[in-house]
Amino acid sequence: MSAEVPESPLAVSMVGLLTGGWVAQAVSVAARLKIADHLARGPRSAADIAAAVGADAPTLHRLLRALSDVGVVQEREDGLFSGTALGDLLRSDIPSLRGYALLTGASFHRDAWSALEHSVRTGESAFTHVHGQEVFDHLRDNPADGDVLDAAMIALSGAFIAPVVAACGFPSGHTIVDVGGGHGVVLAEILAANPGTRGILYDLPEVVADAAGGPLREALAEDRCQMIGGSFFDSVPPDCDSYVLSHIVHDWDDDRAAQILTSCRRAMRPDSRVLVAEGILREGPAASRIKWLDLEMLVMTRGGLQRTQSAYEALFGRAGLRFTGIPAHSPTFTVLEARPA
Repeated sequence: MSAEVPESPLAVSMVGLLTGGWVAQAVSVAARLKIADHLARGPRSAADIAAAVGADAPTLHRLLRALSDVGVVQEREDGLFSGTALGDLLRSDIPSLRGYALLTGASFHRDAWSALEHSVRTGESAFTHVHGQEVFDHLRDNPADGDVLDAAMIALSGAFIAPVVAACGFPSGHTIVDVGGGHGVVLAEILAANPGTRGILYDLPEVVADAAGGPLREALAEDRCQMIGGSFFDSVPPDCDSYVLSHIVHDWDDDRAAQILTSCRRAMRPDSRVLVAEGILREGPAASRIKWLDLEMLVMTRGGLQRTQSAYEALFGRAGLRFTGIPAHSPTFTVLEARPA
C-alpha cells in the first residue's frame, strides 16, 4: 500500500498565488484562439478545435485540460471538451470580457508588470521604465497595442462600470457629457437606460473619429448623440447637465486629476453635476480587489492611483466642487457626485 504524505496547506496556498500568472496567461491564449466560440457550437475534441484555430492538437489538449480545472472549459469522460458559463465570458460574438483577457496576456502589459519591483523601489512607472515612454504615448505610437487596451476598457466598462453609471438617474431632456469616454460604451448604456436624454462623447479627436461605428451607432442614428474632439485638460463642452468621468481620474496624479475636474467645473452651470465612477479604496485594512487595481495604476501610469472617498472629496475641493452623494454603486465600482461649491 502506498503511503499518503500530507502537504502543508500554507505551502499549497503560496504555490497557488505564485502560479496565478500561469492561469491568466492560459486564459488569455484561450481568448486569442477563440476557444469559447468554437465550443459554443457543442462539444468538440481537441483535435477538431486545433484544426479550426491553427494549433498543435496534442499541445492544445494540454491547455484545455488545464483550463478545465479552473472552469473555463469542461473535460468530459468521452475525451471531448464542452463550453461553460464562465468560459462564455471569453466569446467574441457576444458582449464578454475577451478584450480584457487579451490585455492580460499582451506582451506590452506583462512586460510592464515584470518591472513591478522597479516601481516599488522608486515610485516610478514600471511601464515607462520598460518601454521608454509613458503609456498613452506608447499607445499612440503603437496602434495595435492601443487597440488591445481599447478592447479591454470596452469589455471592463460594459461588464462593470456602465450599468452602475446608467443607474444614477438622468431625467428626460438632460444632456450628458462622457468626458474621456473612448468609444462610448458607458454613454451608450446611459442613453439606452434613460429615454429622452441626449449625449456628447468627448475625447481626443483621433479617438472620437473611430467611435462612430461602435456602441453609439444607434444613438447617433437617432440623433441623440454627438461627438466632439478635444482635451479634457483644456476644456469640456459647456452648459450641460451631467459630466461623467468613468474610470478616468484614476489614470492621473492629483495635480492632473484636479486639472480635469477644474475643466469640468468651468463648463458647468450652477445646477450641473459631475459623476466620477471609480473603484474606491476603503479606509482601513478590509480586503478589496481595488488594491490590485491600484497596483495596476502604479505599474502602468505616471502617478495614477486608486483613491479613498476622502481623497476624492479633497480633489473636488481643489476644483471648486463639493461632494453631494453616491447615486449608485456596485461591489466594485462607486459613482461619486459633485456639484459647484
